[in-house]
Amino acid sequence: MSADGSRPRSDDDEFRFLAGDAERVGRGGPLPAVARESAVVPDRRTVSGLAFDGGRPPQLVALHGAGLNAHSFDPMLLALGRPALALDLPGHGRSDWRSDADYRPSALAADVAAVLDARVTDPVALVGHSLGGLTAALVAAARPRLVRRVILIDITPGVSPRRDAGAVHEFIRGQRHFGSIDEIVDRARRFGIGRDPAALARGIALNTRVRADGRLEWAHHFAHLDAPSAGEDPHPYAAIWGALDGLSQTGAPSALIAADGGMLDAALVAEWRERLPGSPVVEIAGPHNLHEAAPAALAEAVDRLLAGDERAAQ
Repeated sequence: MSADGSRPRSDDDEFRFLAGDAERVGRGGPLPAVARESAVVPDRRTVSGLAFDGGRPPQLVALHGAGLNAHSFDPMLLALGRPALALDLPGHGRSDWRSDADYRPSALAADVAAVLDARVTDPVALVGHSLGGLTAALVAAARPRLVRRVILIDITPGVSPRRDAGAVHEFIRGQRHFGSIDEIVDRARRFGIGRDPAALARGIALNTRVRADGRLEWAHHFAHLDAPSAGEDPHPYAAIWGALDGLSQTGAPSALIAADGGMLDAALVAEWRERLPGSPVVEIAGPHNLHEAAPAALAEAVDRLLAGDERAAQ
C-alpha cells in the first residue's frame, strides 16, 4: 500500500471483465473459479494474487511486467484453461509497496520465492512478462525444486532499460495523472503499448485509482517514483544469463516468446539463441504486452511448451 494507505480502485467488482475476457478468447462454458489470495513475506508485507481454478494446485505461476498487475493475464489464463496463480508483484496491484522502493528483479524474486514456499508443493512453470520474466529466471534458480520450466515473454537479460525500455518508462512516469480512461488509452496507443482500445481500457480500469480531486492516477508504485538516473548500468540484467544457463542443469528448461512488434530486436533474439541454444524461441505477432494484445495466441504457445514437457516426462 502507499504511505497514505490508499489502494487500487475498488469501486467495482475486480472480476467484472472475466466474462468479456472469456468471450474474447473463445472460451465457452462456465467461467472457472477465480479467487484473490495473499501471502505474507518475511518483512510482513503482503503479496496478493489471483488463483484460477483455486481448488486445484497451480500448474503455472504468472508474473506480470512493470506497471501492470495480475489481471493482465486474465484473458490468457482463461484461454489456457490450466490451474494457475497470477501474482501482483510487490508495488503493483493489491500487493504492498516496498518501503525501500527496490523493484529490481533480485528483490522481487525473493518475495516471489517466499510465496512459492507458502503456496506451491509440486513443481510449476513460471511464466513471466518483461520485468516478471527476469524475476522468474531468478526465482527458478533460487527454488529449482519448485520450478519445472521458465517462459520469458518479450524480455531477455540483454535488454538495456535506457535503450530498449525507454518508451515504457516514459509512458509510466512521464504523465502522472489523467482526466479519463480514454485519455490514458490514447497515450498508450501513441507509445505503442497496445493496439486494441477496448483491451487497453480494461487494463487501465484495473490499474488506476481516483485521486481526491477526481483525476485518475496509476495504482502501482512505479508511477510515484522518480525516474532512474542516467548514469545507471546500461546492462543491469546481464548476470541473469547465468541463472538461465544453469536452469537446464536443474531440469527446468527455459523458453522465450518474442513479440514481433515488441521490445526485442533481431540482435537480442540472436543473443538468446547463441547463449541458450537449447532454449526455443517462439515469435507471436503483437506489441510488447502480448498477454493483453494477443492472449489466445500466447496461451496456445504456452500450452504447446507445457504439453511438450508433459510428453517428455511420460
